[in-house]
Amino acid sequence: MFKKKKIFSSLTAFAFIGLSTCTTIPQTASSGNSLTHGQVQMNIRVGQTTQSNILEAFGAPNITTIDGQGREVWTYQRHATVSRSSSGYATAILLGTSSSGFESSMRTMTLIIKFDRNKKVSDFKSMSSNF
Repeated sequence: MFKKKKIFSSLTAFAFIGLSTCTTIPQTASSGNSLTHGQVQMNIRVGQTTQSNILEAFGAPNITTIDGQGREVWTYQRHATVSRSSSGYATAILLGTSSSGFESSMRTMTLIIKFDRNKKVSDFKSMSSNF
């Protein structure tokens, strides 16, 4: 009986130490290609950037339409959940988990690109929100 208690205590202590080590939670999580204001500024030039360049940089658009002047318009919208731990530690106890200082927020980035008849960028606008 004493031997079983000692083994159980050792396993419990080992599990607690192993699970209470410092954890890193990713700052951003995104799917698909990166879409940030920096990426937009680096990759888009009015009159120079083609539809092929845009596809390489950002992937397929979420929405494609034609405006009143007959220009093709591509709309990109990306959502990301940003999670971080201010303390950097997460502790798992046998019956559950506890963490301190965990924060989560949502970011949305929208990019609207208009193309001319030669399939080059004629105009673009981007907007981001964070909540």
